[in-house]
Amino acid sequence: MRLLETNSLTAGYGDSRAISSISLAIDPGEVLAIVGANGAGKSTLLRVIAGAHQPTAGRVEFRGQDVSKLRDFQRNRLGISLVPEGRRLFASMTVGENLAVGAGSGRKGQWNIDAVVEAIPMIKSLLKRNASTLSGGQQQAVAIGRSLMSNPEVLLLDEVSLGLAPIIIDELYRSLAVVQKSGLGIILVEQDLARTVSVADRIVCMLEGHNVLEGTPAQLTHKQITDAYFGHAIASFADGGPADARGD
Repeated sequence: MRLLETNSLTAGYGDSRAISSISLAIDPGEVLAIVGANGAGKSTLLRVIAGAHQPTAGRVEFRGQDVSKLRDFQRNRLGISLVPEGRRLFASMTVGENLAVGAGSGRKGQWNIDAVVEAIPMIKSLLKRNASTLSGGQQQAVAIGRSLMSNPEVLLLDEVSLGLAPIIIDELYRSLAVVQKSGLGIILVEQDLARTVSVADRIVCMLEGHNVLEGTPAQLTHKQITDAYFGHAIASFADGGPADARGD
């Protein structure tokens, strides 16, 4: 039984289809990276998995249970947590208060404020700071910590490094390596291809809402990934499936 699995997920906004027939799976402790250009459907996919956006077809299964009809807060209580693009902290609250909000799921587990601070040291000096005073990197660290406070089994991370300085990105990814060792499954949306290849166990390339390429970093060449990213592999899903990762 996979930790989380999607089967032929299709979703959109009005008459516009954002993702089409996306099937993927993740196991405990695995990092699955979703890459693709702007508009590829990556964020919509994460929102559908988290329950923040309802699919028009397909389903999401968590530990073999169909959770497609459950709302986002219900999935959070089961162990699926989304760190959204833009962080979306409560600006009027302190960092400590924002972290406490994350514990509202009531799930028991290893993650509390002490554990979060140990995994993400950047947060330690910020606990009494108001969230509105934080830099972008600090906000991202707190947003990840807030999700961890719900003691998830699957962590969905949308655009971790977007707009951040390289030194802050390095620090955040060191923290994510610690988080991964705890056994969480991580689905990561990331635009930095070099970073993605260095941290992912498997990579899915999306193009115009389709999964056009999938494989491990060892299976995929840089050319395959960049071709899929920029649309040179658009013919690969014409027959209804992602490109073969074994080719050159």
